Amino acid sequence: MASDGLNNGVTGIDLPKAMGRVAGVVESALDVLLPPVEGAEGRLAEAMRYATLGGGKRLRAFLVMECAGLFGVAETCAARVAASVEMLHAYSLVHDDLPAMDDDDLRRGKPSTHKAFDEATAILAGDALQTRAFEVLAEPDTHSDPLARCELVMALGAASGARGMAGGQMIDMLAEGQTLDGPAITRLQALKTGRLIQYSAEAGAILGRASAQRRHLVAAYGRDLGAAFQIADDLLDVEGTQEETGKTMGKDEAAGKATMVSILGVESARAHAEMLASQAAAHLDSFGERAASLQALAAFVVQRRS
Repeated sequence: MASDGLNNGVTGIDLPKAMGRVAGVVESALDVLLPPVEGAEGRLAEAMRYATLGGGKRLRAFLVMECAGLFGVAETCAARVAASVEMLHAYSLVHDDLPAMDDDDLRRGKPSTHKAFDEATAILAGDALQTRAFEVLAEPDTHSDPLARCELVMALGAASGARGMAGGQMIDMLAEGQTLDGPAITRLQALKTGRLIQYSAEAGAILGRASAQRRHLVAAYGRDLGAAFQIADDLLDVEGTQEETGKTMGKDEAAGKATMVSILGVESARAHAEMLASQAAAHLDSFGERAASLQALAAFVVQRRS
């Protein structure tokens, strides 16, 4: 991989431009799939839109769209799946920011949903975003093959439930003030963050009805990318600023949370993230130039400042 993750000199990929284009496509899909609502429940719809629209790197959405592109999936179908992942991700952030969880007042440079509205509305908005994500996947417009839709629903459920993101969050809460070793931290982060990133990549292969071998390669890419992404996030919590990231810094250390940075130190953790990113990119070598943007993304996730 080229050393510049923002603009890959080997492939000529302008990654910020590519990510910006996908973000625009997915933003439009979200706007349609999460419309304003009249009546008493309108406040709930407003909170859902507040939590989901107009923010974030859309990394997971980019993974869905680019991996679907490897298999010739129509952009309109891929955008629906990308939007559903962003809804699921937004729900997790809304609940993560609540006082009962990480208790954070800032998200993406603006007040967290429970601060912009109230705690009860934030809980309901997260609940509704989660259910809407699965509803979108099950709708015929997402894929003409019911089996593909079922596989998408099943895979997202596995990635986000007790053996995925929610389970990882539980482990994370129990681990505050505890001493965890490297394997335990790796498992925690793989569940809490990595599984949804892996799903985002694998969803493109499911949409494209890829062979088991191709699907495995894409899933392996997502798995290693997710691990690298989380270590980079931990590094940002130590080295980043609120202006760069749009969220409160230093919270892991203040809460006594063990991370790969606290275990390995900054430089070793960065080297480990770079190794994982290189490993992720290598999984896609057999796709050739079609995977250039995804391989550039692997470099980007460990060099980003937000």
